Amino acid sequence: MSLIPAVLKDETLRADIDQTVPVSGVVIWWLGQSTFLVKARDGCVLFDPYLSDSLTRKYHDTDKPHVRMTELAIRGDQLTGVDLVTSTHNHTDHLDAETLGPLIDANPNITMVIPEANRAFVAKRIGCVADWPIGLNDSESRVVGTMTIHAVPAAHNTVDRDEMGRCKYLGYVVEIDGTTVYHSGDTLLYPGMAELLRPFAVDVAILPINGHRPERRVSGNLFGDQAAQLAKEIGAKVVIPCHFDMFTFNTESPKLFVETCEAIGQPYRVMRCGEPFKVA
Repeated sequence: MSLIPAVLKDETLRADIDQTVPVSGVVIWWLGQSTFLVKARDGCVLFDPYLSDSLTRKYHDTDKPHVRMTELAIRGDQLTGVDLVTSTHNHTDHLDAETLGPLIDANPNITMVIPEANRAFVAKRIGCVADWPIGLNDSESRVVGTMTIHAVPAAHNTVDRDEMGRCKYLGYVVEIDGTTVYHSGDTLLYPGMAELLRPFAVDVAILPINGHRPERRVSGNLFGDQAAQLAKEIGAKVVIPCHFDMFTFNTESPKLFVETCEAIGQPYRVMRCGEPFKVA
């Protein structure tokens, strides 16, 4: 199967990121699956990077092969100037040791934000000192350099908590140079979700659209129409879909997402891997 080509990749993509210095607002690159690089004049955040083929190798000889659909745009060790990296939960496409180890080595001053409930697991997986990442629970916030990051619950498939009541799955709202970006992580809808998010006045909502199909035997996400409706309900100025076109067994077409956005008047942008998008 031919891979979907990245718009920019490897050193061309790296040069584009390095040379882009927004005067105002942010520039966003989709790097595949749920991985987004958001760069402002005075800060750069990398959401949930999966920049390897670790899952394809892991599941190659199983009954659930993770066959890659889109080219790998860039590796973790090729990205520099990253101030903040996130993990919304412990699944490998959101917490990948093969990505994070080289990324952290290439960015010695980087800060990592994780769900506090997952601290021990994160430290073991990526081999870091246990107290190094910043751990958040839902409703907590932290200032990292010029950015402020807020944690909100995610339901994957439910809003799961540990024995201390801390969320195992989070979404993050990041305020960066006057732009508010909401990255939901993996999530389904849950009661009060829109009401919780609306006060943040989200400029950019990044939401999964691969849906929830039990026959896949993996935790589910929003379908495209649900992502469009949620973006509309929270007042997002633009919504970007993600978590599709990575693995053949766990993807959906963005067609339903696009049709719903156009029907309800929700501004959207369907990005291609390795493509930059300027948000004024």
